[in-house]
Amino acid sequence: MNQKKKVFLYSFITVFLWASAFPLTKIAQQHFTANALGLVRCSVAACFLLLIGKMNHIKRPRLKDIPVFFLAGLCGFTLYLICFNTGIQTLTSATSSIVIAITPILTAVLASAFYKEKINWIGWISILGAFAGVLVLLLWEGIFSVNIGIVWTLGAACVFCAYNFINKNLAKKGYNALEIVTYSMLCGAILFLFSLLPAVELLKTSAPAEIASLIYLGIFPSAIAYFLWGKAMSYAEKTSEVTNFMFVTPLLSTVLGFIILKEMPNMGTFLGGAIIICCIVVFNLKGKQ
Repeated sequence: MNQKKKVFLYSFITVFLWASAFPLTKIAQQHFTANALGLVRCSVAACFLLLIGKMNHIKRPRLKDIPVFFLAGLCGFTLYLICFNTGIQTLTSATSSIVIAITPILTAVLASAFYKEKINWIGWISILGAFAGVLVLLLWEGIFSVNIGIVWTLGAACVFCAYNFINKNLAKKGYNALEIVTYSMLCGAILFLFSLLPAVELLKTSAPAEIASLIYLGIFPSAIAYFLWGKAMSYAEKTSEVTNFMFVTPLLSTVLGFIILKEMPNMGTFLGGAIIICCIVVFNLKGKQ
């Protein structure tokens, strides 16, 4: 298999696994709280990543970098999963995935502010258009009615932006993608320990299907997806060859939400989602200098 085919295969499997996390999270939350779900998902993922890391002979983190890994775990996994799990309780899989899809745009805005990475006028119009799409999602049911789930999900997108910057900093320190995600996930699981007792009690009374969804969320969308994403990046000539696959996630999560949960997005999701996805595509193609 040549490199281009590997990039396509690894990237598509990754976004499919990420898309599957939206409906599977809703299944798990029929029994588990947002925090308990986050703890179990992070713990399963951390154990699986440590196993993969052992097989790939990853190096241990330097002592001085451990606080940075805890910060990465806090933003990328602990706070992210609390916000994500809370937000999706009142959203369809489609709406949640569309809001999360604006993360690259938010990251680019922060990069413009802190790293002086330039965004041209097309980019700024695309950014404004994307947030107009978010307003459509927020206010579709009525101008005085704001879906709090979207606010929580926007929070998830924001904290994941912070993780992207910390990730970049750790990469500059010489850590590879597998090392970064493994130790960040482990730190995220440790920070979730405040939910240990409630999680144990919920596990005792959970049904087999709910436990299966937890194990799936920890191994596939968390551990394996991040590992394959790093592999795709290593084979790609350009980062965009991989990141452009993220545009497919909302479509896949919408289809999976319909198949698994019989969710039917409302017209606001279709209209707002179309605006957001179009603006993200234009931003990535034409918005950066």
